Amino acid sequence: FDPRHYLGTHCYSFPKTGPHRLRFLLESVKDLRETLKKKGSTLVVRKGKPEDVVCELLTQLGSVTAVVFHEEVREIL
Repeated sequence: FDPRHYLGTHCYSFPKTGPHRLRFLLESVKDLRETLKKKGSTLVVRKGKPEDVVCELLTQLGSVTAVVFHEEVREIL
């Protein structure tokens, strides 16, 4: 979870993620973790800036051959 997603937006300081969306995200992550557990896998959940958290995970895991991600599209006003 990137803490920047819970701050106000650049325009008018509206929250990017309100309480209802946060609840939905938490429930979705919980459900995904339970589904993966039933299949013999797991889900790693971290809080922090992705650029920091991913580097820490790669260091901890050691033998990673690939990392895949997507970048949020930002609207230009």
